[in-house]
Amino acid sequence: VQLVESGGGLVQAGGSLRLSCAASGLSFDEYHIGWFRQAPGKEHEGVSCISGSDGQTIYADSVKGRFTTSSDKARNMVYLQMNHLKPEDTAVYYCAADRDSVELMAVMFDGADKRYLEHWGQGTPVTVSS
Repeated sequence: VQLVESGGGLVQAGGSLRLSCAASGLSFDEYHIGWFRQAPGKEHEGVSCISGSDGQTIYADSVKGRFTTSSDKARNMVYLQMNHLKPEDTAVYYCAADRDSVELMAVMFDGADKRYLEHWGQGTPVTVSS
């Protein structure tokens, strides 16, 4: 399994970016995909999750209404559309895949160690300037 993120960069506050996660070696229907971020010196923070089978999504309160995650099963791609970006969104963004939704949610939103995740990528950096 390989997850490759792309689309990060430098953007001004209020701007937008779309991150992509290319997933290979897995069957989308079997996995739940999550986005998490990690700023320098801070713990990881879950951003969103999407079910590979039915596309149900869940978001962290800090990004609700600004970020949207979607998937393209035919292309094994997951996206994170980020609008109205704020300086506090600055971080390295990672996508992760896990067949256990409870495990994924625990890492994303309950502070569980990200080493419990089955797979995650190398990350793509996002910098939002004020």
